[in-house]
Amino acid sequence: MAERKKASAAVKRPAPGDGLVSVVLSFRNEAEVLPELIRRLDAVLSKDLDDYELVFVNDDSTDGSLEVLTAARADNRRIKIVNMSRRFGQPECLMAGIAHAKGDAVIYMDADLQDPPEVIPDMLAKWRDGAEVVYTVRTRRDGENLLKMWLTRLAYRAINVSSEIDMPVNAGDFRLLSRVVRDRLLDLAEHDPYARGLVPWIGYRQEPVHYERAARVAGKAHFSLFNSLTPYKTFISGFTSFSMAPIFLIFLIGGGVALISLVGLALALVVAAVSAAWILFLLFLWGSLLCALGCIGIYVGRTYKDVRGRPRYIVKDKIGFDD
Repeated sequence: MAERKKASAAVKRPAPGDGLVSVVLSFRNEAEVLPELIRRLDAVLSKDLDDYELVFVNDDSTDGSLEVLTAARADNRRIKIVNMSRRFGQPECLMAGIAHAKGDAVIYMDADLQDPPEVIPDMLAKWRDGAEVVYTVRTRRDGENLLKMWLTRLAYRAINVSSEIDMPVNAGDFRLLSRVVRDRLLDLAEHDPYARGLVPWIGYRQEPVHYERAARVAGKAHFSLFNSLTPYKTFISGFTSFSMAPIFLIFLIGGGVALISLVGLALALVVAAVSAAWILFLLFLWGSLLCALGCIGIYVGRTYKDVRGRPRYIVKDKIGFDD
């Protein structure tokens, strides 16, 4: 452990103002937020850095976001745009942005300004001090549904309890990766990537920065609890990416139900009658079987996605990368 700490401390980072820092922002339909986002990012980064790039990954927006970015790029040539060929989703767009980032450090964050750019200097300071990963932990979340926050904490804990790795609670997609961790992350070519788990799984020295998450500056939330399947898909992806617990649970339930069935069959022979309770018990067995098949199907589906050889995303065109 002492040797590991000594090796981490020996890592040399670019001094303030040196080296390229990339900020990756995956988004869809954020035209109302983008001007303020660019202004605040430039105000923060230009104070501490001589060179940086803003890599925007456009997930097939339909609200004029591309036009807003193109106009902003006329004033700020550090803006770079990756346009996807269709809607691929936030995880795939995030990986596309990280793959196109050229910085010594890569910061990725949401584009809705709930994650304040003003936290970035603290993240850079820990990176320059030797951290390979700097993750942010939300101490407060303004403007969010209380039920959603409670379910989010519950989901984090459920994943942690069953997972082979320890994922920090309330740490979202606002992180800094060193170049080496960025490369290792891109080596993991799995579909439906759950970056919140993959980054801790990679390892290296990881340090937290705490902050208060703000409400959206403008626009509407894209991942609401009741109007979108995305939060549930994200939970299932995180749960099945790092745990075989559901498969073992099915095995235990199956053995228990089989034992109970034998007892029930013996009682039915003794009573020589089929009661309503017996019918409900059969329905329970049928429902348990369907649930088990569905659970196994999720794992088979993830395996199928990884082995069929399709790319995770397709880039339609890029703007600004030839400068």
